[in-house]
Amino acid sequence: MAKHAVEANFDGLVGPTHNYAGLSWGNVASKTNVRSASNPKEAALQGLAKMKRLADRGYVQGILPPHERPHIPTLRALGFEGTEARVLEQAAKASPSILAAVSSASSMWTANAATVSPSADTTDHRVHFTPANLSAKFHRSIEHKVTGRSLKAIFADESYFAHHPALPSVSHFGDEGAANHTRLCAGYGEPGVELFVYGQVAFNEQASAPEKYPARQTLEASQAIARLHGLKGQHAVFAQQNPEAIDAGVFHNDVIAVGNGNTLFYHETAFLNEDQVLANIRERLTGAELEAIRVSRAEVPVEDAVASYLFNSQLLNTPDGMLLAVPGECREVASVSRYLDDLVKSGGPVTSVEVFDVKQSMRNGGGPACLRLRVVLDDDELKATHRGVIVTDELYERLTTWVEAHYRDELSQDDLADPMLLEEVRKALDELTGILGLGSIYDFQR
Repeated sequence: MAKHAVEANFDGLVGPTHNYAGLSWGNVASKTNVRSASNPKEAALQGLAKMKRLADRGYVQGILPPHERPHIPTLRALGFEGTEARVLEQAAKASPSILAAVSSASSMWTANAATVSPSADTTDHRVHFTPANLSAKFHRSIEHKVTGRSLKAIFADESYFAHHPALPSVSHFGDEGAANHTRLCAGYGEPGVELFVYGQVAFNEQASAPEKYPARQTLEASQAIARLHGLKGQHAVFAQQNPEAIDAGVFHNDVIAVGNGNTLFYHETAFLNEDQVLANIRERLTGAELEAIRVSRAEVPVEDAVASYLFNSQLLNTPDGMLLAVPGECREVASVSRYLDDLVKSGGPVTSVEVFDVKQSMRNGGGPACLRLRVVLDDDELKATHRGVIVTDELYERLTTWVEAHYRDELSQDDLADPMLLEEVRKALDELTGILGLGSIYDFQR
């Protein structure tokens, strides 16, 4: 019997070292803004405002904390020695790119934090979490340990939650988390279909693959997570992302498709075998018919979809239909703005569109959907979740004050070697774990 459940969104709180280093080959926005000065304070406040706005609408909104950056243990593992100030100085001199990588605030994009399977889908009827290894990018590959600690602190009760370590950190099992995973269902508490989207088959060199940009998710990784999470065949569909889309800058599936409930909103270039993908979903989806909203090239060229991050939007239930929460850039690209107006008028499941300002994130290639990890929880599981990370008026005010006190207004690449920045970050994070009640999750606290 289906239980009442909600979809909680856990957004990444933007970290104090938010900067534009252009670290992500294949992410067009990231490369476009390389070496521009960033505003960490503005970025964090934009993210908090987004969370508060959704919490005020009645959605369960949680927070995942930023990571410690620059990450001195990684620099020491790469041979930089001496005091921490000396380690930073050596890294800045020997390899500014490595310093930038270990200083990245990329954990803000929690769509990449993990893959989550709700208890309605799993054989042991627990919620399963697997942190993404993010092995395609060095700066992200160092995230999964702290991500795992955070998730275990928030979802600690083993009678409701199961935690797995990240997959082996090699290209054959490249895993990018929920950015390549979405769930379709009749209701959140009912058994659903988990759609795993991969870019290449690692153990088959003859299989179709992109030519210009790398495919970050493998079929083998997606299949491994489905096994770990105890998903039987009727609960999983594996679909290959169109190599053409990856080469156009669609580095994750959530840049070209988004799903919620029984609705899949996608661009015609999203999947390699579109008809088969839809047929597989329809075959497994119970209790509801699939609502497939297909956006054609004629309506929105793929370049405009990438530039606007139309599909990196949040699709949310409301009493009057679904709300599409889009980045402001969607109203700056003519074809996309026109399409959104027509979408609301079409009489389909999407009945409203709202704009969210996340420009600081967008300049690094992350829209509203990149900033959140979706976790479906029934009433008992929600009660078992650590309440210190759930957004309330009081927590929002405390975190806004915290950001104002600890974040810089401007950060350049040269600032990353400043020992004072490291000191500022640690002081801020130590205070943050106290505010959120998470305990000692950072290396410097252990």
